[in-house]
Amino acid sequence: QVQLVESGGGLVQAGGSLGLSCTASGDIHIVYDMGWYRQAPGKERELVAVFTSAGSTNYADSARGRFTISRDDAMNTVYLQMNDLKPEDTATYYCNADLVDDTYKYLDIWGQGTLVTVSS
Repeated sequence: QVQLVESGGGLVQAGGSLGLSCTASGDIHIVYDMGWYRQAPGKERELVAVFTSAGSTNYADSARGRFTISRDDAMNTVYLQMNDLKPEDTATYYCNADLVDDTYKYLDIWGQGTLVTVSS
């Protein structure tokens, strides 16, 4: 069974920084795109940043310039470094990965979510 395990959320003051990490584990053949999404209370889930298997990155306008996504392919891990956090960044952050397991089945999976709270 393949799963994504996230860590690193918490409470931070506005202007502070937090780092998130997400590791894909299990019977994995290959991992393609990995990314972060977030969902604030009463709002839809939205893309924050994605790191493609081709090595490119894409950011939401709200994240560009403040957040940095990176990945370690050897560890099947994606990171999100968040700087200059604002109260509007408060949300549950979800990791997402497109991958193929060792039965060659394509999977689009989500982590359990980690809460980020930014106080003003």
